[in-house]
Amino acid sequence: MKRIALFAAMLLCGGVAAAQDQDGVIYDRLDSVVVSVSRAGKRTPVTYSSFGRKELQSSNPMNSLPMSLSLLPSVVTYNEGGTGLGNSAMTIRGSKGSQINVTLNGITLNDSESQEVFWVNIPSLSALLSNVQVQRGLGTSANGAGAFGASINMNTAFVGVEPSARLEFSGGSYNTFITTLSSSSGISDKGFYGSAAYSRGTTDGYIRNAFVRSQSAFVALGWLSGKNSLRLTYLMGDQHSGITWDGISLEQYAADRRYNGAGEYYDEFGNVCYYPNQSDNYSQHHLQLNYSRQFSDALSWTNTINYTRGDGYDEYYKTGRKLERFGFASPVTGTDGNPYTKSDLIYRKKMDNDYWVLGSSLKYRSGALSASAGVNLSDYRGAHWGENLFAKVLGDAFDYSSLDWYRNDGHKREASLFARAEYLITPSLNVYADLQGRLIGYSFTGKDDDWLEMGSNPADIIDYGNTWTFFNPRTAGPTALTQASPWATVNPAGPTSRRTSKAA
Repeated sequence: MKRIALFAAMLLCGGVAAAQDQDGVIYDRLDSVVVSVSRAGKRTPVTYSSFGRKELQSSNPMNSLPMSLSLLPSVVTYNEGGTGLGNSAMTIRGSKGSQINVTLNGITLNDSESQEVFWVNIPSLSALLSNVQVQRGLGTSANGAGAFGASINMNTAFVGVEPSARLEFSGGSYNTFITTLSSSSGISDKGFYGSAAYSRGTTDGYIRNAFVRSQSAFVALGWLSGKNSLRLTYLMGDQHSGITWDGISLEQYAADRRYNGAGEYYDEFGNVCYYPNQSDNYSQHHLQLNYSRQFSDALSWTNTINYTRGDGYDEYYKTGRKLERFGFASPVTGTDGNPYTKSDLIYRKKMDNDYWVLGSSLKYRSGALSASAGVNLSDYRGAHWGENLFAKVLGDAFDYSSLDWYRNDGHKREASLFARAEYLITPSLNVYADLQGRLIGYSFTGKDDDWLEMGSNPADIIDYGNTWTFFNPRTAGPTALTQASPWATVNPAGPTSRRTSKAA
């Protein structure tokens, strides 16, 4: 009971500072060993910036991760709703999201089919991370696609020596509220620890229909013993947000800068109405098991098994759509007895997917030599299908579940390996080499959502499969090591509170 009372008191007081701010040893053992294989170091000829936990916690809690990184060199971000919550995106050096490789604890987050990371699907991510490194340009090879535009390496490894808790409330304009709760058990005498966090965010949005109802949760359970580290991590994101990506004309912007035409229609009296559930809905669950072994001061080995489950849908109200395009036997006989080839429709575009990853890597660093190598195996299966909910000319009595609009399944398998090394010839001269090989197989079968719109036979089925092999070599050097540029920010406060930036 005393422990429960103490925990409750800590929550009411807003928590205490996490102990890892004073103890870099635990942090390095959990963080550096686990994900440093994908990180650039001081000698690596890669332009990068790093955020520590303090910087992430001090950023605006309303912001998605892209918005928290918006002041970094060469980073351009935007938020569609205008409050920081909801759909956000970024470009780095002009490269769009599909050209940016994003990893979480060394596992690629990019969607296997679109190559994008949809940041809205993991709300309040900044509150769950211990550090982020953004590499601009080609970047280092690791898991997933080659980072030709940029790479973002994120880590959730976070544990304090002593128990801690934190409770945050944030509020803003347009009924924007965020609540975040986190706690850590500290490390027991036998090396066991646990930490958890939960965040919930809501907003009505600046523009019309930019509402967001989101939540995220994080749980980590681990064990440290000597040179061994075992950690189980669970990360959940769930979001229900209004569709805001349609865009408007300059004339509409001049008349009403908060205008958003998503879900707009006219009733029988000619009045403008808006469908209230023109929305994007998605849930994502990440489960990771990591084992790391420090063989010596120079050699470490880390292994990760990851499973990601995602499912969701977009819901639309569209006016004057061709019924044949959505699987109806056009023309249809409406409720008034007349034939129709077009109608206002309500429909959903649905999807679910399963993503398995197995990764293993070695890192060696001694004296002038730093080297790492790893292998990554992944399997992705994604299903997509359309679901009609309502047609205005047919009413509620029609059996919409009998329609086959579109349905397809994708299967992507990948095996990749990389080897990277850098050698310090002199204190100011460095050579670097990086090799990556990838074998990808992808197959797709079914009908796409625009299959009928393209004039294809409804009975036809897409059946496609192919295999690709990639070899991505890169080298640099000898490279002269110079001091950071005058506009770089360097904060040597410690391993958990550092924000370093090399030249843009």
